[in-house]
Amino acid sequence: MSWLKRVTGVVAAGLVGLALWQLESARAGLEIVPLEVGTTPATLYRLPGATGPAVVIAHGFAGSRQLMEAFSLTLARAGYTAVSFDFEGHGRNPTPMSGDVTKIEGTTVKLLAQLTEVIDAVLARPDISGPVALLGHSMASDIVIRQAIADERVAAVVAVSMYSEAPSAREPRALLMVTGAWEPGLRAVALEVLRQVDPAAKEGETASGADGVRRRASVAARVEHVGVLYSRASLEEARAWLDETFGRASQAPLAATGGWISLLLGAVLLLAWPLAGLLPRAETRPETPDRLSFLAATLLPALLTPLLLAPLELQVLPVLVADYLLLHLLVYGAIALAVWRWRGLRFGSLALLPGLALLVYGLGAFGLALDRYAASFVPHEGRLAIVLAVALGALPFMVADALVTEAGRAALWRRLVARLAFFASLGLAVALDFERLFFLVLILPVIALFFLVFGSMGGWVGRRCGAPLAPGLALGLILAWSIGVSFPLVAAGVG
Repeated sequence: MSWLKRVTGVVAAGLVGLALWQLESARAGLEIVPLEVGTTPATLYRLPGATGPAVVIAHGFAGSRQLMEAFSLTLARAGYTAVSFDFEGHGRNPTPMSGDVTKIEGTTVKLLAQLTEVIDAVLARPDISGPVALLGHSMASDIVIRQAIADERVAAVVAVSMYSEAPSAREPRALLMVTGAWEPGLRAVALEVLRQVDPAAKEGETASGADGVRRRASVAARVEHVGVLYSRASLEEARAWLDETFGRASQAPLAATGGWISLLLGAVLLLAWPLAGLLPRAETRPETPDRLSFLAATLLPALLTPLLLAPLELQVLPVLVADYLLLHLLVYGAIALAVWRWRGLRFGSLALLPGLALLVYGLGAFGLALDRYAASFVPHEGRLAIVLAVALGALPFMVADALVTEAGRAALWRRLVARLAFFASLGLAVALDFERLFFLVLILPVIALFFLVFGSMGGWVGRRCGAPLAPGLALGLILAWSIGVSFPLVAAGVG
């Protein structure tokens, strides 16, 4: 191993330790315990002996309790009892999301019923008394606002990245809206809702109306739809709003964990580079296809796959667009592998150790860190079958990808063309059937992050071991896992 890799390994390991220490320090001293609410997984956060009001915290679409933990920790340290939970179909919740997502009387009503059940369970505890506050992000902002309007037990609402048509000049009575500076559309919505109370009100001002209505629209600088959840401004505004509502004064430090989470995940990724250097070195390198073979194996599947699948409709897996994505990956990979064989190219040998090492490190080290601090990544039993099903498509796709990119050794332009071709193929699929495949657009960031994180790990392993099959198979399983755990479970007929 070179001196550079040794130094990188030491630095990366040190950064992992520093980030873990900071993240665990934010949790230290708190009671963080599971709360049973029927089949809904929930977590209670508070200081031992705390008597402050309860705040029920709800995540947005494709989110989970972990994504909202900066708010949970901040409010718990301020003396509140914070309770976060996983909506149906999300995180560890095994119950699929049901109802029509396009209608208020569909999915919205069901999510409101679930939120009511959580509030009931919180207030049923002998150590907690009402009223409560609600905090929701994105999709949940509409849910918590509607709940506050209908439920007299709710004293205040914090809506992060809000979009809702429910507010009026009189309801809800105490509403804080926090939006990221890089969310211009949602900023406009928040300003419109603020001006229901005072037509002259501006961002950063608190407007007062009849019957004690209070409303405020604040902006967190330099963040977008996810970054707003970790912004110090967001955390401080939420705490101050609740303090004002309940007549409290909080001085505890904010749990602004976003930077430490990014450092931890980045350091775990960086550590994979020197660790890959410990694997057996390859004696041969992957076969380099000529330019025509490369372009044929890259562009033909990108064009043909969406055209071949456009007439087909399949809804078997209980995850939005997972059926289509499975087929797209399967057909894409099959065409690419067929072209590879047609051009007389070899698949190479299978080295099990590098593939197994990549799989264990990717799902173990990176995946467990992600699951504890940022987003649900450990599947419950009901999702394992989905992971295995998606693997039927992900395995041939990633093997083909490893071949055309020469296990990470290909020229940069070839690797970029391979990635862009796949995303263009998904874009063409959405364009051909926008209504049915719209949710595919929402899963693109997951796939982009997969290539950035796990693709980098696979490249380091591939360049070390030389054989494309091992990293290709490992990355296929990791891709199937990432898709299977990331998107919400849905019941049949959800639309």
